[in-house]
Amino acid sequence: MGFFNGLYKILRGPVRLFWRVKAEGLENVPEGGCLLAANHTSFADPIVISSVSPRKIRFMAKAELFRVPVLGRLIKGFGAFPVNRGGADVKSIKTTVSLIGSGEMVGIFPQGTRRPKVDPRETEIKGGVGMIAYHTKADVIPVMLVTKKRKTSLFRRTRVVFGKVIKYDELGLTGAGRDGYQRAAELIFSRICELETAAGARESGKDETENS
Repeated sequence: MGFFNGLYKILRGPVRLFWRVKAEGLENVPEGGCLLAANHTSFADPIVISSVSPRKIRFMAKAELFRVPVLGRLIKGFGAFPVNRGGADVKSIKTTVSLIGSGEMVGIFPQGTRRPKVDPRETEIKGGVGMIAYHTKADVIPVMLVTKKRKTSLFRRTRVVFGKVIKYDELGLTGAGRDGYQRAAELIFSRICELETAAGARESGKDETENS
């Protein structure tokens, strides 16, 4: 584990270079246990986000990836832990509760899988992030990967925008239930999408200033 953690620290710089990563809103990253929720465009998203995060992120990753030679050991070394998709994974939920309880930041993709080259507002959102928020009572930091073609790719500029923390009390999770989890997940993802709109507005304003 120590070897792979060290390797990851070495790779952060090259990741930022080759994916042309720029971070915005790092001042919004909280201390203590919390959830990080982001849109999902490619397999590279976890390492791209982690390359600029001031804190280590323990991303939830589908269990199949841990069975891939080399890749499985690498993502485990980077702090990822497995989750079985297609149903409630009690073990991963318990792991998440434990990690957040010990002050760590856990990363999750509310879309459940990669949705490249499409408007994220038009994608299906899974209720899992709402369920996890309920069980951990954690605040959530929304993150948006902003790219020209809505896919994180090598040599294509990627802006990782960290938004303001969504407090647990804002999620309206007064009790356990699928409908409540889904509403909370959709609220979280709407905040993520707002970051893309705001980033686009800032970029347009910058272009107008440079052309004036």
